[in-house]
Amino acid sequence: MRKTKNVIFELSRPGRVGYSLPKSDVPKTDFKAKLPEHLDRKQPAELPEISELQLMRHYTNLSQDNFGVENGFYPLGSCTMKYNPKINEVTACLDGFANIHPYQPVETVQGALQLMHELQEDLAVITGMDGVSLQPAAGAHGEWTGLMMVRAYHEKNGDLQRTKVFVPDSAHGTNPSSAHIAGFDVVSIPSTAEGLVDLEALRNAVDDQTAALMLTNPNTLGLFERDIVQIAEIIHGAGGLLYYDGANLNAILSKTTPGTMGFDIVHLNLHKTFSTPHGGGGPGAGPVGVRAHLREFLPIPRVEKTEEGYVLNSDHPASIGPVKGYYGNFGVLVRAYTYIRTMGPVGLRKVSESAVLHANYLRKLLENDFDTPYPVICKHEFVLSGNRQKKGGVRTLDMAKRLLDYGYYAPTVYFPLIVEEALMIEPTETESKETLDDFADALIAIAREAAETPETVTQAPHHTSVRRLDEVRAARVIKVKY
Repeated sequence: MRKTKNVIFELSRPGRVGYSLPKSDVPKTDFKAKLPEHLDRKQPAELPEISELQLMRHYTNLSQDNFGVENGFYPLGSCTMKYNPKINEVTACLDGFANIHPYQPVETVQGALQLMHELQEDLAVITGMDGVSLQPAAGAHGEWTGLMMVRAYHEKNGDLQRTKVFVPDSAHGTNPSSAHIAGFDVVSIPSTAEGLVDLEALRNAVDDQTAALMLTNPNTLGLFERDIVQIAEIIHGAGGLLYYDGANLNAILSKTTPGTMGFDIVHLNLHKTFSTPHGGGGPGAGPVGVRAHLREFLPIPRVEKTEEGYVLNSDHPASIGPVKGYYGNFGVLVRAYTYIRTMGPVGLRKVSESAVLHANYLRKLLENDFDTPYPVICKHEFVLSGNRQKKGGVRTLDMAKRLLDYGYYAPTVYFPLIVEEALMIEPTETESKETLDDFADALIAIAREAAETPETVTQAPHHTSVRRLDEVRAARVIKVKY
């Protein structure tokens, strides 16, 4: 694999120029007079001096060092790293969407508001909810928004003692974090040996302090919580609310809905299920949907349809208030709207059917070479264990590093925490059978290397532009600049 070229400062040579700008026609005295003395640079900035060609090669080389779903298979569990159709990008780049401003009068952005309103309605149907807000900027932000509505609901009912939020021990880490930030006490609910919520433990945990249960279904092990109706009855019977973490919605599109299961609140990850780019910090989008009894608490302003057109309405006194400036990450919303309208109900059903088929196919290919803590039919993702390889001195982390040499991004490792040496794999619906076969062959080959030549795996990666780092030193001696 190609080595990374020298960094841009090392390419610099005095006198090389990569740009040509007209001479400034602003007198120096004008802007120097307005600039505070302490901000006036005394020496020229030490910028690299390189040609335009060198600059282009530098950034092109950097882009080729980066791994993305367009480079290869990205089986990152619970992340749904599906391919993003380019029609989504074309739509988001249309002038009427890309070049509007949030401070424009609503009468000049009716098309954008119509798209948002229709997206809200689409997401309400998909989730079985009665109202949706598009404001939250990411999944965790959606969780927090939902939990703030849980607080508002109980406070309005005078149930100020309801401070407990239950979270399964297999949950995403953002669940307990969001609950804590929203001011709740977090109570962990154990899983059974089958990887499902322990109903007896849940029954024993609920009381008059119960505020909500946060649940992903299918859960993070890729297993459908088949007792979801009983779970809903337990929580509602205790006066609490049932919160749906939409991270794994890709497994149930057009098959069932959170509303059908009995959930009161849902957050969605548009950057996962509905095929918009994500990773590297965003942007994302985490819309929140609620049943009718919680609709009054949705954030403001709300995109609503009137006889005169679409408006932004803030006249909702019980609302928890605005949670994001400028009504959400609009470009992500356009991409998700395009994806939903392109796929339609039949297409979304096929998305889930293919995602579940791919996961089970890949699981069967790998089950003889890795430990399978839950050897049952899964949904969109599944979890293996590297315990067998660890006994020979090869960790799951080592195998993840070795996968890079085979040209694949690694699965999620060491999560969920309840599985030792976990590898969590989600193939999504967009990969071909050939890709799944090749990926399985790579993991099987690594498992055999771990048994026969473990040093090949423990010293990996061997062919990437950056070799294995000293993990302890990298964490303690942080270098954030060149």
